[in-house]
Amino acid sequence: MHPVLSTILKRVGLGLVTLFVVSVIIFSAVNMLPGDFGEAVLGQAATEETVAAFRKELGLDQPPITRYFQWMGGVLQGDLGTSFSGRAASGVDRSRPVMELVLPRLQNTLFLASMTAVIAVPLALFLGISAALWRNSFYDKSASAATLTTISFPEFFVAYILILLLGTLWPIFPTLATVRDGMALSERIYTAILPALTLTLVIVAHMMRMTRAALINLLASPYIEMARLKGESPRRVILRHALPNAWAPIATVIAFNLAYLVVGVVVVEVVFVYPGVGQLMVDAVSSRDIPVVQACALFFAATYIILNLIADVIGIITNPRLLHPR
Repeated sequence: MHPVLSTILKRVGLGLVTLFVVSVIIFSAVNMLPGDFGEAVLGQAATEETVAAFRKELGLDQPPITRYFQWMGGVLQGDLGTSFSGRAASGVDRSRPVMELVLPRLQNTLFLASMTAVIAVPLALFLGISAALWRNSFYDKSASAATLTTISFPEFFVAYILILLLGTLWPIFPTLATVRDGMALSERIYTAILPALTLTLVIVAHMMRMTRAALINLLASPYIEMARLKGESPRRVILRHALPNAWAPIATVIAFNLAYLVVGVVVVEVVFVYPGVGQLMVDAVSSRDIPVVQACALFFAATYIILNLIADVIGIITNPRLLHPR
C-alpha cells in the first residue's frame, strides 16, 4: 500500500476513535448538568411519584450506560432522538424530532461560517503573503499590529463595538441577524454581515500570521537562495517556490479556524440573536433539553474532527517524502 494512502487510513481510524471518546464525554457531561428536566417541567409542588413517572416516560430512569448505547445506536441510524421541549405534565406530547430542530439551524450556521470563510481566508492569505513579501516594512508592522489588536479582544466585545459603530451611530447594517426561511440570498447576506465581520476580525489574525511565518521560515532555505541567485524577483520566489511548500502549515491553521467558525459561533450567535446551532444549544441547556444538547455538542465535535482530518490529509499529500518514497 502506498505510504500516503496508509497514513490517511490511519488518520481516519484515529478520527473515528476520537469521535467515540468525545461522544462518551459529551454524554457524561450533559448528564452531569445541574437540575432535572422532570422537576423543571412539573415544578417544585410535584410529588416524587409524579416526577418518577414522568422520568420513566422520558426514559431517564434507565442506567446511564443503557441510555448511552441507545443514543449512539440511534445516531448511527440517523436518529438523534426526540426533543424534550413540548412535553407537558398533562401528558400532551408536542415534542419534535431533534433532527427537525437541528437541520434548519445547521443550515444557518454553515451559511454564516461559509460567508465568513469567503471573506476571511482570501484576506488572511493576501495579508500574510504581502507581509512576507515586504517583511519588516511599515506595511508589515501595521498589518501585524492591526490583526493582533482585533484578536486580543473577545468575540462579544468586537460584536458590541461593531453594533455600536455600524448599527447605532452609523446605522448601515441591522443589529439583529434574524434570518428566516424564504429570504433572498442578498437579504440574508445583508442581515448576517455583522456577525460575519465579527468572526472575520477574530480569526483573520491567526491565518495571516501563520502564512507569514511559514513563508519567512522557507525563505532561508537553500533552494530559495538558489532561486534568488538566478535573479528571480521576490514575488516570483515567494509565489512559485516558497508558497507551494508552505501549504501544509497554512492548511492546518486554516482548518483550525474554519472549525472555530462552526464550533465557536455560540457567543456571536447569542449576541446577534442569530438562529444557528449555537443559539439552539444555549436555549436547550437553559431548558435542560438533553437530546438537543447532545446533538449540538456531537455536531460541533464531529465538525472539528473532520476539519482537522482534512488538514492532516492536506499536510500528508503535500509532503514530498510521502509522495516520493525511496
